[in-house]
Order: sequence, then C-alpha cells, then structure tokens
Amino acid sequence: MSAVAELLAGLAHTPIEKRAITNYGVLNEAYAYAKPSSFSRGMRIDLNGLTILLISGTASIDEEGRSVHIGDLRAQVRRTFANITGLLASEGATWKDIVRTSCYLRDIERDYEAFNEERTAFFAEQGLDPVPASTGIQAILCRPELLVEIEAIAMFRTAKKEE
Repeated sequence: MSAVAELLAGLAHTPIEKRAITNYGVLNEAYAYAKPSSFSRGMRIDLNGLTILLISGTASIDEEGRSVHIGDLRAQVRRTFANITGLLASEGATWKDIVRTSCYLRDIERDYEAFNEERTAFFAEQGLDPVPASTGIQAILCRPELLVEIEAIAMFRTAKKEE
C-alpha cells in the first residue's frame, strides 16, 4: 500500500447529511432532458444545526417541465423567482435565507437593466435587507428560449431535536 493510500485509509470519514429537494407544485423535471436527469433541483445539507440549500440553476419552467413566457424576459424572471420561492418553501425557507445568487442572462447587454429592475422590485417585495451577494453572467442556457436562469444558496439554523 502506498504512503498516500495508508494515510487516507487511516482518516475517519463521516459523510454529511444531504438530500435532494424539489417542489413539483411549481416546477417539474424538464422532460426534454435525458432520463434519468443528471442533477437535482436542489440539495439540502444539514451541518450541526446549520442548513444549507443549494438551488440548481432554475428558469421559467412550469409544472409540466415546459418553458413558459417565451420571449418575455420580465415574465421569465418573475416565474424563475416563483420557482425558487417554491423550492425554498418546500424546505421551510424563504428569500430572507438566501445569501447568494448567480444570475445567468442569455444577452446581458440587452437584458440586464430590465432584469435588475425586476430583481430589485422582487427583493423589495420580500423585504430583503441586505440583499444577497450576486453575480451576473452572460451564458448560453440549456434551452434557446430561456433568457434567464438563477442559482441560489440559502442558509439557516434549525432547532436541534430533543432526544
């Protein structure tokens, strides 16, 4: 056995508690993807009373897995926020638990101003202060009709269960 293999064999490794999350009431798996899908809509990680939600790139997808609001950036942004809201709610979280977003726009030069207006209005409706850390990125998205996709990270403390 190599020295590295011996070192690794001697390390105790305890996996963290994690599970996939979804909310079929607001968005479903995109049926155009290869089956089985190779990603989860989100992942819940529980670490000694701290819960982290990693929300996968989410877009204007409906309950049947179809793209909706084709050609309407503002409506796509609102649907994307609604989908993320539903994913958060399925885990007992809200936008107040979001600490970071990554926002992918198909055409950032054309759409950023309208996107930012919608995001600013939505964050104000949610009462967010401070607003999450965020990055805006121009990207080719997984479907040509999608104009925006957003990833999010939420963190919150959970009460310890009494034994």
